[in-house]
Amino acid sequence: MRTNLASELAGKVCNVSKSSRAIEVTLSNPRDGAHQQFSASGAYSLAEILSQPRCWADCLAQLDSGETIAEIATRFGNAPEWIFIGCGSSYYVAMAAAASWTAITGTRARAVPASELLLFPELVFGETKEFVPLLISRSGQTSEVLRAAQLLNDKKIPTVSVSCAPKQELEAMTTVSILLPEADEQSTVMTRSFTSMLIALQYLAAVVAKDGDLVENLRQLPIAAEKVLEDVSVRVREFVNLNSFSDYICLGQGPYHGVACESALKVMEMSRSYAQSFHTLEFRHGPKSIVSGETLITFLLSESNYDAEVEVIEEMKALGGKTLVVAQRIRDRARAAADIVVELDCDLPEPLCVAPFAFAGQLVGCYTALHKGLDPDRPANLTRVVLLEDGDRDRDREDQPQNARP
Repeated sequence: MRTNLASELAGKVCNVSKSSRAIEVTLSNPRDGAHQQFSASGAYSLAEILSQPRCWADCLAQLDSGETIAEIATRFGNAPEWIFIGCGSSYYVAMAAAASWTAITGTRARAVPASELLLFPELVFGETKEFVPLLISRSGQTSEVLRAAQLLNDKKIPTVSVSCAPKQELEAMTTVSILLPEADEQSTVMTRSFTSMLIALQYLAAVVAKDGDLVENLRQLPIAAEKVLEDVSVRVREFVNLNSFSDYICLGQGPYHGVACESALKVMEMSRSYAQSFHTLEFRHGPKSIVSGETLITFLLSESNYDAEVEVIEEMKALGGKTLVVAQRIRDRARAAADIVVELDCDLPEPLCVAPFAFAGQLVGCYTALHKGLDPDRPANLTRVVLLEDGDRDRDREDQPQNARP
């Protein structure tokens, strides 16, 4: 039933509601207007993954019509450095956003876990305050991010934040806030919130760079992604159901490394599988010792360094690993060395195509969980928001308002 649900969800408009005992999804087929309802594991996660292109379009329209981005660009646009701060998936947003920021604006940017700022602030700050801290939290409640915001406030350093939950504490603590309520989720793990916050930060970078062409290109991204997502979902589901793996590796360089880290985390969180991430070429230097026929290696191929990264695919394939290759365009060598390919067919400038590279890891994690009989909506040992109280104790936020997410 679970895999049938996944098939039914693919390519349809999904409205997700929650009852006390079950997850109920209403599927609307745009072609015939028919509606069906399901209660099943993974309904939230699948619906949220498949809704991403539409969600991005909504978020970009909101950014276009609002004044927040222009306010940030006016106030902070000349800053010599930006520091992107987050925890968990939001830290991986920070990694991808920092790399994209430098590529788009030419300005120095780096990503820092909120905990690093709290525990080793001298290593983050150095001797200068000439930077803009940008704090990332889906819920606007993550304790370590709030503590980082307080530390920055105590030092009189102006801050920017991005969140999917309005009227939360982070918004009140930062100088300017980017809010993306359309990207919020019902499920525990981050999927569309990850990609939407990344795209919002790329949009901000393009505005800071005063590059109208890049802004217009970003507006085309949801259209390009929607054309491929249904097919990607179906093929990843079929691949997962035909295979069984003991190890999962996700590899990417440059702006793709943050997405590789997030992809490994999705597999780990949703399916309780062992997953790791590395820079693509670094995988040669020791980690490749684990490669076997039970290892799935996901490669996020850049356009700018395609040939160097394809060599690693060929090497790992020769060692017996199974390979999933994601790229803007798949050429002959990569196709020959791949067990499954995800061709995004994205003709936009490379930094703007990073977000759709998250699809594969999200879908592998979700479908692997369903294949193992697990519920990816409710992973073991995880809560929606990490709140630290009385000695770093997590508090479950199950009964919090809908917009309270990590």
